[in-house]
Amino acid sequence: MAERGIDLTNQFLIAMPGMTDDNFAGAVVYLCEHSDKGALGLMINKPTDITLQNLFEKVDLRLDRADLIDEPVYFGGPVQTERGFVLHETQPGNAYSSTLAMPGGLGMTTSKDVLEALSHGAGPRRVLVTLGYSGWGAGQLEEEIARNGWLNVQADPDIIFDTPPEQRYARALALLGIDPRMLSGEAGHA
Repeated sequence: MAERGIDLTNQFLIAMPGMTDDNFAGAVVYLCEHSDKGALGLMINKPTDITLQNLFEKVDLRLDRADLIDEPVYFGGPVQTERGFVLHETQPGNAYSSTLAMPGGLGMTTSKDVLEALSHGAGPRRVLVTLGYSGWGAGQLEEEIARNGWLNVQADPDIIFDTPPEQRYARALALLGIDPRMLSGEAGHA
């Protein structure tokens, strides 16, 4: 029987203080997919200076959701930064052409139809839009975790959608019972 590796889908990756890649320093990444082929996630705590209204204007759509107009677009990661990714709650009857469904009731959609639904005041109630994503090749994420680059914990949608971005790192760590001030940038093994 083939051994199946760990599956961190629907978990947060929390960057340790010693993270050497500046893209991920202080990052919380929601993992949309993790398999023996690699991993794909979206950073949820790195807002850009682009608002959703700006983004909608760039794709020739009008945003009729007052609750979303001033929401920031996030830096999802260093891969394909020209592409948009929409992390959202899934709802029965709302199907989009290109959605990856995760356990826990979240979906990640890359097709424009989710933006079109939002522009008409419909679509998912809670959304986080990123430009770019975070990706790892086969075994790469496991190696980074083994080198103490990341902590992981079961994701909490309230942190993604209802927590101010500057508090998401501390709130994600709190899921593990960790205060950020307790972490050291020095790695060690007992």
